[in-house]
Amino acid sequence: MTKILNGKIIAEQIIASIKKKVQNHCPKRVPKLVVIIVGDNLASQVYVRSKVKACHEVGIAVVELAFKADISESFIINEINNLNSDDSVDGILVQLPLPEPLNTLNIINTIAVNKDVDGLTNVNAGRLLQGDQQAMLPCTVKGILALLTYYRIPIKGQNITIINDSNIVGKPLALLLNNLGATVSITHKLTKNLSIYTKKADIICTATGIFNIIKPEQVKKGVIIIDIAIKKQGENKKIVGDIDFEKMKNKAQAITPVPGGVGPMTIAMLLVNLLNLYEKQIN
Repeated sequence: MTKILNGKIIAEQIIASIKKKVQNHCPKRVPKLVVIIVGDNLASQVYVRSKVKACHEVGIAVVELAFKADISESFIINEINNLNSDDSVDGILVQLPLPEPLNTLNIINTIAVNKDVDGLTNVNAGRLLQGDQQAMLPCTVKGILALLTYYRIPIKGQNITIINDSNIVGKPLALLLNNLGATVSITHKLTKNLSIYTKKADIICTATGIFNIIKPEQVKKGVIIIDIAIKKQGENKKIVGDIDFEKMKNKAQAITPVPGGVGPMTIAMLLVNLLNLYEKQIN
């Protein structure tokens, strides 16, 4: 029987634990997150609402700074520098993607490393590259690791195919899994003959936003599927990932649902990362 990797259940446990820590171990002040969102990307607005709601649920202070798409890069950088100097702020998160012509790398790397709650600055990326345990992992990547750990899915010695090459998911996930002893192939939506990689994979992690990008005949029996994507599909606006869940679950040993798989874990890991940054600053 296929195992459903339910991230929602794990996330609820983590969030409950964080709520207790905030209530019982933050006597001086509560942790504080600042989220910056630029433009009117609907998906980004949904993600930000989820993050703000989670912070409120556990008692974390959260401030949302929303700017119009035509805001200047220098203005955002100045705002981040002000937040870097504010001792009451423990974490700064810039919701991606940013509208053009804003330079994402310039803006992200303005965030002080001790407030980089999403682990996307070049310092944390470099630490991850070197296998440094002090690296702050991106929330989605950390959530995937926690999901695999919870369900005791081995990583060491496994062939893992990642269908995503972004700085947010694919690249840091590949580095992490490689550091943990996996053999990792990074592919993406433009990869030719994707089946060459997916058929040999013990674990497939996919995040392209292309529904049904791989089909059951493109994977081996007993594969583990980590579906990271989420979108609304068709006239009925059904929420789906990259994988046709109903068709693939008969071939897979284990699979994440969408929604309810990686998404809740990402939110939970944001809170974990923020609490870690808070504790370092307080201590």
